[in-house]
Amino acid sequence: MEPSELKGRKLGRVLTKLKVVTREQVHEAIGIQRGRTNKVRIGEILKELGYCTDLDVSKALAGQAGMAYVDLADYELDEETIGAIPADNAKAYHCVPIEYDPKTRQLKIAIKSPDNFQAVDDLRLLMGAKVEAVVASPESIDALLEKHYATSESMMDVVNALASDKNLQELTSHSDQSIDLDAVMDAAGDNQVIKLLNLVLLQAIRDRASDIHFEPFEHEFKMRYRIDGVLYEMVPPPKHLGTAITSRVKVMANLDIAERRLPQDGRIELTVGGNPVDLRVAILPTIYGESCVMRVLDRGNVELSLDRVGFRPDDLENFRGLIRKPNGIVIVTGPTGSGKTTTLYAALSELNDIETKILTAEDPVEYDIDGLCQVQVNSEVGLTFAKALRSFLRQDPDVILVGEIRDLETAQIAVQASLTGHLVLSTLHTNDAPSSIIRLVDLGIEPFLLTATLEGIVAQRLVRTLDPKTKESFIPNEQELMELALRADDVAGQKFYRPGSAAGVGGGYKGRMALFEIMTFDDEIRDLMMSEASTTVLRNAARKKGMRSLRENGLMALYEGVTSIDEVVRETLDDE
Repeated sequence: MEPSELKGRKLGRVLTKLKVVTREQVHEAIGIQRGRTNKVRIGEILKELGYCTDLDVSKALAGQAGMAYVDLADYELDEETIGAIPADNAKAYHCVPIEYDPKTRQLKIAIKSPDNFQAVDDLRLLMGAKVEAVVASPESIDALLEKHYATSESMMDVVNALASDKNLQELTSHSDQSIDLDAVMDAAGDNQVIKLLNLVLLQAIRDRASDIHFEPFEHEFKMRYRIDGVLYEMVPPPKHLGTAITSRVKVMANLDIAERRLPQDGRIELTVGGNPVDLRVAILPTIYGESCVMRVLDRGNVELSLDRVGFRPDDLENFRGLIRKPNGIVIVTGPTGSGKTTTLYAALSELNDIETKILTAEDPVEYDIDGLCQVQVNSEVGLTFAKALRSFLRQDPDVILVGEIRDLETAQIAVQASLTGHLVLSTLHTNDAPSSIIRLVDLGIEPFLLTATLEGIVAQRLVRTLDPKTKESFIPNEQELMELALRADDVAGQKFYRPGSAAGVGGGYKGRMALFEIMTFDDEIRDLMMSEASTTVLRNAARKKGMRSLRENGLMALYEGVTSIDEVVRETLDDE
């Protein structure tokens, strides 16, 4: 019977159609099901009664999903079919290719469960093929995976195979030369190019990379990825592959493959290892071809909880007090990639309840969160932060997040919103908390308005944390202590750690932690703001009131053996 005839029917009806059970047996099972307090599936009851087997239920579930069930016992795969999917992809999605036509790019895969529709969608996107799925027993799929995909094809193997491809060598990465569009499309669909890109994506996601870079230069094409804020180079492919790789990314992100003169932005959504992963794609034309950067947003790993962002207990209590204010402006400041967005999302997650209306204006929206009304800023059509913020005030919000205060107009509307009973959260790019005040005054905000609205400023940095398995203790020399502006007497009795000699990927570091500097305002500091005091005066006043600087927080993490001297020196400035 054709699977299409069974699709969407109830399981009992499918089993009846397959002549496995009778209607009377199904009704008997339904009667038993209704009499039970716990929810048991009809298939389980029919198996208990001995009317059908596991195999019968598996076939019926496949038919219910509109898929055929195949027996893969003694199934032999040819080399071309095996090569249709890279080993890492086959293992990641628990599937095997059983038929492949390279001319029409028709691919048939066997999966363990009809619920694994994500494998079909992702492989269709990754492989650029028309993918059809059938269901087979988990044991037979595992046996084929073990037999044909036991050893993964390395990135070096694929690069070497591509280096000798004459068709790809004819492509050039120079943007000033004309390129045959059909040749580019063929290159983007080349199975080895697809394999290479898939290997790069899987390795980057496995190694927790935040960004993947494909960069054309005069004599080489580089692939790099960023882990914990540091770039590492992958096996560099031959230069002539630049166009093919970038074009493949464009195809996956639904970008214009023929447009090579203008920047383009797109998005790729995948599920890897059960985790939803968004890849934000940015294409930039350079003199030697198109540079492509993919930002990896692993939504399954993001820690949207203030308890897990890295605040010390007293700082956490302080920050929670700021975001629970009924109105005012709270700013998180720091350079690009310092974790500001994650801190703000964690704050919004805590405030996100049925009684609170939260609106956000972001560029771009990095994580979609249930319960938040999120707006993507688009300056090309005139939807700026200021315009979005002005519209927000007519949407009856309680909390507003503005991705960044970039100009006077946005700052003025944020002030107005806070004065009319809204809590406004936003970011700035400044070195520390006190200098944010000067930055807002420079934008054109009157000091008296800042004193009336500003409730708190949080400066933050990310430092890499030492891998606890490989870190080693050491005694710092005088020069290392001088970098921290410390003397030997200042650190008597303190233990210091650094990356061990057995460090692997990440150079002895694993993960990152945030350092915070939280500045709150009292009457004395507000008076200093009114008199337009300098950053140094404001900083000293805030520290007298108990503000811990970024450097002080860094030293505390250093003494606890969590991070290294190099990281604290790199990310924090001396307080003096």
